[in-house]
Amino acid sequence: MLTTDFAPGAPIWIDLGVPDIPAAGAFYGDLFGWDLEITGPETGGYAILRKGGKSVAALAPLMDVSAAPAWSVYFRTPNADATTKAVEQAGGRVLLPPMDVMDMGRMAGYADSTGVGFMVWQQGTNKGLELVQDVGALCWTELYTPDRVAATGFYHSVFGWNYQDFPSPAGVYSLAYPGEDMDAMQGGVMEVDPGQTAPQWQIYLGVDDCDASFARAIELGGTELMAPYDIPDVGRIAMLADPFGARFAMIKGIPPAR
Repeated sequence: MLTTDFAPGAPIWIDLGVPDIPAAGAFYGDLFGWDLEITGPETGGYAILRKGGKSVAALAPLMDVSAAPAWSVYFRTPNADATTKAVEQAGGRVLLPPMDVMDMGRMAGYADSTGVGFMVWQQGTNKGLELVQDVGALCWTELYTPDRVAATGFYHSVFGWNYQDFPSPAGVYSLAYPGEDMDAMQGGVMEVDPGQTAPQWQIYLGVDDCDASFARAIELGGTELMAPYDIPDVGRIAMLADPFGARFAMIKGIPPAR
């Protein structure tokens, strides 16, 4: 279960790289009740999304017009430079070397050993998301990888994650949690065929009514990837692409989003 008491290796921030920040803000604002706060020129037009005054996500302008809009997941690190070394030693690649973001924190970007991108955040004045595990907030993260065994080994080496493996119709699903705290399960890892599903980190956002929210997302210009369906003992989920093509999922059922 996600909390704002971010253990090392836990999801701490999410943002969406998108070509049209006001349009993206309108789509997600209507769908999740988020308010858009565009920051000053010193941050390059970065925008914070808030629900009830608490940060839940952010939007970033795409600097490369050829880049595909996508959500990025940031994991907490106490030391971005040390994590960079750990990534390289575990067979990953550095895409963005550690850099300071004013006094807010320190960030870096990588590809894991199976080629999937992710980010890290070292806390400064920005301590991370202020609302998680709730309606309109991040509730779960999921890694789609071409090699589950390699991926779980990589993140164990870099962040110390441990796992519980469960059989599923799609193959073994590994529930990930930082350190030894099984109550802090934060996401899952599953192997996919890259020819059918793009390897990536996917976010799940909490909703009150999965069917109604899914229908509204389609009305707003989203695209159906997987219509709402039930997962026993988990809840009801749906998967979509937003009007820019960025994938995300919604979920009704993980407390307190139920």
